Amino acid sequence: MTVHDPGTTWFLAQLKPNCATIADKNLARQGFKTFLPLEEETRQRNGKFISAMRPLFPGYIFVALDVTRGLWRCVNSTYGITRLVSFGKEPAPVPLDLVSQIMLRCDADGKVLPPKLLKSGDQVALNTGPFANFVAEVERIAPDRRVWVLMEIMGGQTRVAVGADQLRAV
Repeated sequence: MTVHDPGTTWFLAQLKPNCATIADKNLARQGFKTFLPLEEETRQRNGKFISAMRPLFPGYIFVALDVTRGLWRCVNSTYGITRLVSFGKEPAPVPLDLVSQIMLRCDADGKVLPPKLLKSGDQVALNTGPFANFVAEVERIAPDRRVWVLMEIMGGQTRVAVGADQLRAV
């Protein structure tokens, strides 16, 4: 996805509850470029750990449109969209630098990639598995991208090996 085309500006659209996928499809069908950054989240449900992709900004989607053509009213009337975020009568553009920085942190499907540079002593949180949302400290990073972290479990420190893609900086 290209970040900037001449005349195109990025806006933030507020979604109706649980309508991220529906709104994304409807906007694409109308020819709008969209960007919905996702992150993997693990939750415990009925004693089991379930991982699912969730929007990085729940309730919002980025939409690119040409403001000179006045297409923002079409976005507001799209099924799944509540309205474009505005401060006054017209929608407020999102800074291009902000959108491009978020896009650089995502893969082609919009999934947020883990931070590239972790080092010993960094505080991280685990994204997936039974230790999801546990905070740990990076002990060392092996050449095969396996990260050894120290976690506090039951009053003592435990050394655990995890993949770098399972961590996020705190």
